[in-house]
Amino acid sequence: MSIRPNFAVSKSLSDFDPIIFDQDCLVSGVCINAQQVKKGDLFIAFEGAKTHGAKFIDQAVKNGAVAVLSDKKLDAQIPSFITPDPRKLIGPITAWLYSHPFEQLVAAGVTGTNGKTTTANLVKQIWQLSGVQSALIGTLGVQIGGENLPTARTTPEADELQALAATTLEKGCTNLVMEVSSHAIDQSRVKGCKYKIVAFTNLTQDHLDYHKTMDSYFAAKATLFTAEYASAAVINIDDPYGAKLASESDIAVTTVSRRDSKADYYLKRSEVSKNGYFVEIVSKKGEVITGDFGLLGDFNLENLLLAVAIAHLTGVSTSQITSVLSKLNSVPGRLEKIDAGQSFTALVDYAHSPDAVERVLKTARSFTGGKIIGVLGCGGDRDSSKRALMGKALFNGCDQAIFTSDNPRSESADQILSQQIDGLVLGSKGFVFPDRKQAIDQAVKLAKDGDTVLVLGKGHESGQDFKGLVTPFDDRIELAESIKRGMKS
Repeated sequence: MSIRPNFAVSKSLSDFDPIIFDQDCLVSGVCINAQQVKKGDLFIAFEGAKTHGAKFIDQAVKNGAVAVLSDKKLDAQIPSFITPDPRKLIGPITAWLYSHPFEQLVAAGVTGTNGKTTTANLVKQIWQLSGVQSALIGTLGVQIGGENLPTARTTPEADELQALAATTLEKGCTNLVMEVSSHAIDQSRVKGCKYKIVAFTNLTQDHLDYHKTMDSYFAAKATLFTAEYASAAVINIDDPYGAKLASESDIAVTTVSRRDSKADYYLKRSEVSKNGYFVEIVSKKGEVITGDFGLLGDFNLENLLLAVAIAHLTGVSTSQITSVLSKLNSVPGRLEKIDAGQSFTALVDYAHSPDAVERVLKTARSFTGGKIIGVLGCGGDRDSSKRALMGKALFNGCDQAIFTSDNPRSESADQILSQQIDGLVLGSKGFVFPDRKQAIDQAVKLAKDGDTVLVLGKGHESGQDFKGLVTPFDDRIELAESIKRGMKS
């Protein structure tokens, strides 16, 4: 784990489950990574994506593990316990060891295909601006109060997640908001978590390399909206899957909508302003939230509705939300403006699904008087079925479409590009530049006064992965430098 609470309370595993742990064994921590094991830990070994954790038992013992739990009997120098599916016990055991931190927090979990990061960040901002000390866990890392920590995944592994929740309490925070990915739900990373509120943004095609079908993808998300994980839900019913979820969930549901005035939180008015929108949100009880909201894009209105509902349901008054509304900032890499003195608009966005690409381009069209010039790549070792759909979305939504590489990872960049442009007749409208830097330079060269350049796919990411080698590459920096070079030439 990258972080642990400072307190270390030893507990006997037999107190957790005397059947699985049939002998007394005191532990003070839980860890699934042998390299990060600390003295007094229970090491949990299971089948991973590439190998079984049992291969690293010697390393775990060397680092101080005092017991091991696995799905098979291990030849170890320490007590070894067996359970059929160790993954499902990581969270519950760690939660028990740290006295169930999620139950002591006002915790909110946000899931959905698009909008998780922005919604979670808006909730955190509303809480903090309203004087509520809080923490955030998600794609952009971990924020506990004013401290920033990196994380490898949108939703950390169960042992790290519970440790982060315990640390949140230890540092004096009362609230926690986090992104919950479908992979995390399916892989039991949120077992042992109990949220006050879980929220649903939307569901569109993504991750079918893992889930195989949209029904399976939806089922994974829907698992979070049960009494095992949450007491209540906030759901965007403008999304068809959201409407379905709201009708089927077995926990209390609060609905939000831009279109349905019968929703519990309804966007009664939204007027485009110079820097975003003037909004009026009305609750079912007649409470009104009004003010300027400085994020671009209609989809961010949906994110705002969810964030407002979560904040209000967790104790922030409508008057307080109104007072902080204009202070809410955009999220790094989400329709982030790049200003290097140019005469055209330049934006970087994380859009990496067909729906997200369509939404971002539709937003750009709403404020662009000139051409829209888009740059897009698709990541390797991810859902390949969405690549042609993303390519089509870019081509149809732009006046000039530039196809390039994202993070090819172990795949061939050329093969990914060919899948992106499959079925398209590029003509004079489309370009292919495998080198992402050259692709950005081409977009800048094409841009004139009043145009909009959009660089899509990587957002906040600061590196590019080729065959396991990650080299520095930040779309925001590259776009700014390209603009500066263009202005000098």
